[in-house]
Amino acid sequence: MHHVREAAVAGAFYPWHREALMDEVASLLAVADAQMDGTVTAPKALIVPHAGYIYSGATAALAYARLAGARDSIERVVLLGPVHRVPVRGLALAGASAFATPLGEVQVDAQAITRLSSLPQIVTSAAAHELEHSLEVQLPFLQTVLPNFKLVPLAVGDASAQEVDQVLETLWGGPETLIVISSDLSHFLPYEEAQTVDGDTVQRILELNGPLTHTQACGGTPISGLLLAARRRQLTPHLLGLCNSGDTAGDKQRVVGYTAISFTEVSDGPH
Repeated sequence: MHHVREAAVAGAFYPWHREALMDEVASLLAVADAQMDGTVTAPKALIVPHAGYIYSGATAALAYARLAGARDSIERVVLLGPVHRVPVRGLALAGASAFATPLGEVQVDAQAITRLSSLPQIVTSAAAHELEHSLEVQLPFLQTVLPNFKLVPLAVGDASAQEVDQVLETLWGGPETLIVISSDLSHFLPYEEAQTVDGDTVQRILELNGPLTHTQACGGTPISGLLLAARRRQLTPHLLGLCNSGDTAGDKQRVVGYTAISFTEVSDGPH
């Protein structure tokens, strides 16, 4: 049966009107594209923020712009984000066959999900996904930059870094598989304190030095799992952007931090 997880935050976190959404994502990507210099190695993994586009869209675009050169090779996106509304034990699938946004439906990768079915930390919770924004806000960017991909959407609740790492390892694959971790950084600190705290958190990520707490990053659990995998797989992190809501569309009394980080695999050099 075809069960679609409908968009929950269109019109709130990003435009609900298809053309307006297309225009906004295109303009954010164009600005990010103009900031890139030289040849770009296609990332294996990305960390991107998940606030409303007015707050963190420009930072997220810095990561998604790096996918241009790999747009025809990426066939699967393993997307992990924290639960904000409904607690869940483990990593939750939605039980849906597609996720919808105003740009259309993204098919869920049934084959990949079958491969996860033997892992005890994988659960199904439609409730965990129903109103969750951390995965949904990434989809219009992915739909814009990738012409043909299937989705493995995992809402991460109470889980260990090792449990996340095991899921990533199971689906690691090759250049056809991209890993996206959706996470903001600190929440509701004054501007200058947030800059210090977030700077330290980003430095830990760049050193592949986990685990992170949920105070450092709301997606601390999926980031920590990625850091285990990145260390084992010898990925190289690259800081693409770091700011907070006080830099974009919010006041400076209580801010939320945002970063974009890409992880590339070790190259064998030219062939």
